[in-house]
Amino acid sequence: MQSELHQEFEEELLTEESMTRINSAKRENLRAGLKDFAAIDFETANNERSSVCSVGVVIVRNGEIVDSFYSLIQPEPNYYNYWCSQVHGLCREDTEEAPVFPKVWAQIEPLIEGLPLVAHNKPFDEGCLKAVFRVYQMDYPDYEFYDTLAASRRAFRYLENHQLQTVAAACGYQLKNHHHALADAEACAWIAREIL
Repeated sequence: MQSELHQEFEEELLTEESMTRINSAKRENLRAGLKDFAAIDFETANNERSSVCSVGVVIVRNGEIVDSFYSLIQPEPNYYNYWCSQVHGLCREDTEEAPVFPKVWAQIEPLIEGLPLVAHNKPFDEGCLKAVFRVYQMDYPDYEFYDTLAASRRAFRYLENHQLQTVAAACGYQLKNHHHALADAEACAWIAREIL
């Protein structure tokens, strides 16, 4: 009886160890998959997706961060609601003299040329990008977008939540200035290098 229990326990342990090795191998294969990309993060002035008021972009090539870009943006529509300002700390005075989106995007476009985009919560950031392109009647180039939020839910099922700062910490990155677009883009890039 005791030897049967011992054998079952060893089989379970072997299965757990095998699964750990398999999961590690899968993670390595996934990590090898996306080496070149641009992590992007937007903050908005109000509940309109087109109201981007800041953007952060981090360029990753061959798995290494090689460049970054940050800008304030004069939002469209140009008003701030209380809750958005509470989240990111920006207000109308911060962006009154900021460039409008097309001028900012003209600086970003050459940096991201040929790269897929990555965001933590793709529906939000991709939605912002599409909305602001529509507002300014710009042709949207149908960017390829990856989502570290969705990937983190698969890779880190055990986490209590999958918020950017939680997932970044699980990947060994301490996000110190959450809701600053460049800091968030850098955290997203760090996560993407680990799990995409």
